[in-house]
Amino acid sequence: MPLKGKVAIVTGAGRNVGGAVASQLVEAGAYVVVAELDPARGTEMARLLNQRRDGCARFVRTDVASEASVAGLVEATVDAFGGLDVLVNNVAITDRGRTVLDLEADEWESVLRVTLTSAYLCTRYAAPAMQRSGGGSIINIGSTSAHVGRRNALAYGVAKAGLLSLTRSCAVQLGEYGIRVNTVSPNKVGSPVGQAIEAGDRKRDNALGRAATPDDVAAAVLFMASDSSSFVTGTELLVDGGALIQSN
Repeated sequence: MPLKGKVAIVTGAGRNVGGAVASQLVEAGAYVVVAELDPARGTEMARLLNQRRDGCARFVRTDVASEASVAGLVEATVDAFGGLDVLVNNVAITDRGRTVLDLEADEWESVLRVTLTSAYLCTRYAAPAMQRSGGGSIINIGSTSAHVGRRNALAYGVAKAGLLSLTRSCAVQLGEYGIRVNTVSPNKVGSPVGQAIEAGDRKRDNALGRAATPDDVAAAVLFMASDSSSFVTGTELLVDGGALIQSN
């Protein structure tokens, strides 16, 4: 078990990519805190994880846009499991269908706060706990939207582009403490952001000719969380089936 005894927080772990990540981390031997805003989803996910290995998971209701809530999340994790080794910043919301001509400022700010500022807050409070554990791994869930201009969204791509810069700067600033920071970026995967109105043929618009699954993303996160990537930091791992390498 590559993560035996390690402690992980996964934000937005109640379903889809976050749920798949939490499941694979548990299978790899980790203890997982399900950080989720929706109590029903969070409680159910923790129950399912504990069926696999009793006592391996806790649900902590978390509003990742709230600094106080994030601080409480990290404190609850350390109290429950004695430390923190892995943080997966997975939560995101989108402004699908909006352009610069009709996106209201409050929606812009909401998307950036939930998708980008939350990763800063979680990293800000998780890093000291990881220092006390002797190091750790932070994985930000990005998106290929960070690399392209989109006709049907604005703030989401901006937030994901900012996440790449956050990853690089935090990798530089935290490396001396043994903390690695990386981004895993999927394309049109099974989440509310990537799945809501995407037609099947659009999801397969990549070099491999199939849609991504949450488990595809989770496998990349597991690699970044484990010692198999012990000399990897400040980089982006694209899990897009080769979508970005194709020309139109």
